[in-house]
Amino acid sequence: MAAEGSPIPTVVGIDVGGPRKGFDAVALRGTEIRAKCRSTHAAEIAAWCRSQGASVVAVDAPCRWRVPGGPGRQAERELARAGISCFPTPTRERAEGHAFFRWMVCGAELFAALEPAYPLHAGGPVTGPRCFETFPQAVACALAGRIVSAKEKRAVRTALLARAGIAVAGLARIDEIDATLCALAARHFADGTFQAYGDAAGGYLIVPAPAEFPSAGAGRD
Repeated sequence: MAAEGSPIPTVVGIDVGGPRKGFDAVALRGTEIRAKCRSTHAAEIAAWCRSQGASVVAVDAPCRWRVPGGPGRQAERELARAGISCFPTPTRERAEGHAFFRWMVCGAELFAALEPAYPLHAGGPVTGPRCFETFPQAVACALAGRIVSAKEKRAVRTALLARAGIAVAGLARIDEIDATLCALAARHFADGTFQAYGDAAGGYLIVPAPAEFPSAGAGRD
């Protein structure tokens, strides 16, 4: 958590795609976009985060797999009760055997690459560098204080970033917009103004606080 009067930390948000699409990363300091990076290699993105001096890294991908035979991840069940739906995370075996879930496998590779410098948030007090899972649609709803349209996500999410004081002119693609939303969630985490869904066993999903969703939302994208 950033103490009052301390230097403004640099944080990073990462949008995750499949093997061909790769990763889009945005480094944010306060409201300033400091740098952007695009790569198909998880190790390269992790090294870039370190080179930016990031204190927190937020990733748009599941941080834990579903346990075989289990009821699904608690974070996803809690989001559903709050009105936000997302693609249920499968078991690792199912993900590795199905092309649709390949982006989640890429996300798992990224979390593994980040882990040495950015341990996964497991609950409790926030001390030292961390990484965590987030979800742009849930971040957008938290920032808006209501369920927002996922069908008009580019316009809605751009407007929310602008309202947060972030210059959006340099964000050419929706992947960069989503990475910046993730970075904004990382900034809230660093400030201690965040809401956590889930548990240590299934992994936490972090969004800015407050996060009260009054009606049903859209799928993860």
